[in-house]
Amino acid sequence: MLKNLLITGGVGFIGINAIEEFLLNSEFEQIIIIDDLKFGQKPKDISIFNNIKIIFIKGDINDSKLLLNLLRNFNISHIVHLAAESHVDESIINPEKFITTNILGTFNLLESFKKYWLENGMPESWRFLYISTDEVFGSISEYEEPFNENSLHNPSSPYSASKSSGEQLVKAWYKTYKLPVIIINSTNNYGPYQYADKLIPVVIKSILKGQNIPVYGNGENIRDWIYVKDNCAAIRMTLLNGHIGNSYCVGAESTISNIELIKIICSKIDSLPTLKVKVPSFSMVKFIKDRPGHDFKYSIKNNKIKEEIGWAPKYNLNKGLTETIKWFLRNKKWLF
Repeated sequence: MLKNLLITGGVGFIGINAIEEFLLNSEFEQIIIIDDLKFGQKPKDISIFNNIKIIFIKGDINDSKLLLNLLRNFNISHIVHLAAESHVDESIINPEKFITTNILGTFNLLESFKKYWLENGMPESWRFLYISTDEVFGSISEYEEPFNENSLHNPSSPYSASKSSGEQLVKAWYKTYKLPVIIINSTNNYGPYQYADKLIPVVIKSILKGQNIPVYGNGENIRDWIYVKDNCAAIRMTLLNGHIGNSYCVGAESTISNIELIKIICSKIDSLPTLKVKVPSFSMVKFIKDRPGHDFKYSIKNNKIKEEIGWAPKYNLNKGLTETIKWFLRNKKWLF
């Protein structure tokens, strides 16, 4: 049977980069994308969607009938489940849609895939890869050990709670039904195609517009940042070589405070000869009221995926930020 891949949420930030990663390789005959385009994305304006291997379907993962028909009609053998509401601030204001998409949507996808998998005799080679987040583990102090695959979940926001819930469903469908699932817990992604309301694009956009750079609290919150191309390589390699029923933490060992990250971005942009900034960009930082339940630090160990799958990040933070800034300066429409 031909291998065809389904990517949910494929017109999102990580989704677009994941498509590029899979197209660079030839494991799949076709790549089917389902996305409800809630954020106004226009696939026709993204060149990668013109590739003959890509088939785009506008739809909601809560539409069980659509999902089952899609799986059957396109002979799907592998799924990368990226579709999710992911904006923490929005989850605090409007948690209901996070429950609907991240929990109920994951349930519907699992049930549809289970039914289709059973119809086809439970093929051992099929895979369902759930993309989770390091935020499900909650926060650690500055000196605590990083999280790993055995760390307990302790989510702080409606977003991370909804992703944790989806992850528990995936684990339960493996234990109960033996569904061939794998889980990835990725850390903070950055890079091409990221939405303009995320931290790094916000900083770049603020500098270009000559506006204040908003920073929550005192800016000392610490994150591990992974360049999206590295994360998507981990997604592809884990989908193909990961052990079913297992989880893999994906981080870049690039922990840094938000304020230090912003300082680096400002310095890189200020040094560009093509941009003539009137004042040092870092002087435009403005500290604002902290977000409720704001985790202090995320950090995860990536030993398991390195040892079992042979993946390792290729981009350090300096190189990744340089590439990201270049990309956004060439593609300013993603910022404005």
